Amino acid sequence: MTAALASLAGGEWSLHGWALATAAVTAAACSLVGTLLVVRRMSLFGDALAHAVLPGIVVAALAGGRPGGPAVFAGALAAALVTVWLTQALRAAGGVAEDAGSGVVFTTMFALGVALVTAAGRGAHLDAACILAGDLTFVPFDTIDLAGLPVPRAFIGGGLVLSLLVAAAWATWKLQVFTAFDAAAARAAGLPVAAVTGGLLAATALATVASFQAVGAILVVALLVVPAAAAELLVRRLHHVAFVAMLLAIVGACLGYLAAWRWSVNEAGAIAVVLGLEYLAAAFLAPEDGIVARALAAAGFRWRVACEDVLAALWRGEESGAAAAPSATLRGRAAGLWLRAAGDIERTAAGWRLTPRGRRDAEMVVRSHRLWEAWLGRHVELPTDHLHPPAEWVEHHLGAGVRQRIEAELGAGGSDPHGSSIPPEA
Repeated sequence: MTAALASLAGGEWSLHGWALATAAVTAAACSLVGTLLVVRRMSLFGDALAHAVLPGIVVAALAGGRPGGPAVFAGALAAALVTVWLTQALRAAGGVAEDAGSGVVFTTMFALGVALVTAAGRGAHLDAACILAGDLTFVPFDTIDLAGLPVPRAFIGGGLVLSLLVAAAWATWKLQVFTAFDAAAARAAGLPVAAVTGGLLAATALATVASFQAVGAILVVALLVVPAAAAELLVRRLHHVAFVAMLLAIVGACLGYLAAWRWSVNEAGAIAVVLGLEYLAAAFLAPEDGIVARALAAAGFRWRVACEDVLAALWRGEESGAAAAPSATLRGRAAGLWLRAAGDIERTAAGWRLTPRGRRDAEMVVRSHRLWEAWLGRHVELPTDHLHPPAEWVEHHLGAGVRQRIEAELGAGGSDPHGSSIPPEA
């Protein structure tokens, strides 16, 4: 990778820079559309549409249309509309579920496109591999002069598509958000939900056509789905998801191209692999739902339970007049040392005891335990000696509001089913 960057800086911009720029704009266009597809749980339909436009692309190319040109877009859009219509027709006529109908239609359309590509390849200049997997290498050689500067057609098409999609998203963003999160309410409010959905599908077809020269008709789904899915793990607000998805897509496309250049592999495959690695990184590092965050939260909960168990044991020991000490387990001893350093417990000549601060915390743990035992004893048909284990687990989860609701139902004061008094709320 370092060698690729050094070569790029050494004067090969004219050969590889435009390919990088084309990959970036097409990736941004796909990820913008993909954000709405992922939020609306239409990723499979985006996948279907990305595959189903293949016969329209092939027919338009055989008729003389250039990749990324208006004829190719018209053919792809026609194929997309046929896909939508056939899916709805199957659901209306045969009662086929929408996801099953999409699977049937897009596989049939894609197979038809593959058959047309292979059949036409014998007598026409139509490379099946380029259509299915893309080829960024040849992007700099198909150019148009703009103010004396040769600019690749694919970059111009991708830039125009990205500009159009950004403008459309800016103009219809509130409609898209309302429809994405509550289509029924949007329909009841009189919003054109069908038109919004149709526009999203048309935008998907447009992004697909603009991208198939870069990543092909197969791997374009990686650009549609993976960056948005990764961004959804990292941020919450939809416009933030769209921005982060576009950023991840651009970075993934550029790094994937550089990796493909360095190791002489297919560019589209390398881009898809890098996007997959970005998703894995997001799954690990997401601030709320990531694997690391969940592991830290679970470890923090287990540590809190260990500390609360030490406090509750000392409180019960003081209540019964028996000596108590932190658990002999490694976690119990560590929790005892932590509580002592925090000023919740202290050691005297008579043994361990709670400080005033630690006693307040311990009372809340014991209160939660005994309130839950009392509630279970009233509402669940369990023997008295079976009430302790579930209460011991729940005591770490009850907050002040739940404790007050249980006490209001049971009555103030009182005792648990074992006859032990319930401490008051601090």
